[in-house]
Amino acid sequence: MADDRYTLTIDGRDHPGLAAAVFDAVADAAQSVTDVGQITIRGHLALCIEVVLNQGIGQLELTEAVAAVAAAHDVSIDVAPSEQRIAIEGRRLLVTLVAPSFEASTLAAAFRSIASCGGDVERIIRLADYPVFAYELLVRGPDPDELRTALGRVAVDQAVDIAVQRAGLHRRAKRLIVMDADSTLFKGEVIDKLASHLGLEAEVAAITEAAMAGELEFGDALADRVALLEGLEVGALAAVAADLELMPGARTLLRTLHRLGYRTAVVSGGFVQVIAPVLEELGIDYLAANSLEVVDGRLTGRLTGEVVDRAGKAAALVRFADDVGIPVSQTVAVGDGANDIDMLRAAGLGIAFNARPVVREAADTALSVPYLDAVLFMLGITRQEIEAADADG
Repeated sequence: MADDRYTLTIDGRDHPGLAAAVFDAVADAAQSVTDVGQITIRGHLALCIEVVLNQGIGQLELTEAVAAVAAAHDVSIDVAPSEQRIAIEGRRLLVTLVAPSFEASTLAAAFRSIASCGGDVERIIRLADYPVFAYELLVRGPDPDELRTALGRVAVDQAVDIAVQRAGLHRRAKRLIVMDADSTLFKGEVIDKLASHLGLEAEVAAITEAAMAGELEFGDALADRVALLEGLEVGALAAVAADLELMPGARTLLRTLHRLGYRTAVVSGGFVQVIAPVLEELGIDYLAANSLEVVDGRLTGRLTGEVVDRAGKAAALVRFADDVGIPVSQTVAVGDGANDIDMLRAAGLGIAFNARPVVREAADTALSVPYLDAVLFMLGITRQEIEAADADG
């Protein structure tokens, strides 16, 4: 680094006009500003400015130029020659950490793993402190797969959620969010709730659990469960629909996505007759789900039309992306069961939400917190932006 480059480090309580005063003070001494970084925590400011000085101007003159600003604003301003930094080659990656709370040891483990992979953290942003804590790190240098593996071990050991994504504009370009319904958008499984009207909840739930864990082929499991519903009065469908409970954070997620211009879809192995009325009220743009056959006011135990199974879910995601007019790489998929795996793999970003291990392993990242709006943090949307969207709405 040339000798005429100096870094000013401003530390103290933040005040309106402080940065402007610093830049005014160095305007005559500096030829150009080559870097600026700032963070404010609970009103405490740390601001770094790198400048190239005009010919004939040195460290003493620069220090004198900012001394009056330091005194007037009751902050410290340190002036030192800029250190030569070793360039770290490689792409920039975004590391997102989400947890109900963070201990210092957890963050230490994450930063050690980044360093062990040859990574350099260039920026840290707090995305949220409610309902969970979320931080985003801009990391330069490491191999994405190596970093993802290393941080995956930290996630398991420390019981936190960690996502590694490629940085760039493409991330904010993800414009279609496709979600599973049962145990993702809604609490519980619709088919289990229907079975409870026949006293068969335990039998159906056992098949559901095996299918979601990947122990049974979904298509066969679906047919077996639907067959157990034979004879159920059609009125039970409306009763279950009225009883559906949204996952915590679901309304915030959908409200924010819609206000930011995203399109939303639900792709479910569940049933149109139950979930469609609720999804219409939520403003969901697209729906793909199964249809129960009804004859003389009762379920026949069969489905009608094309079955939405594991492959059908992935096909629906591709179809909806085409209708929106975007590549599949600009989609996000969220799901919890084994029948979501193909959809999660097909999407530009696949998020396993409170999912079984087999699903977590297949997804790009996983969330284990019980709040669906945590998906927003994986898109780099901050709690401030969420609240601002609510205020504007």
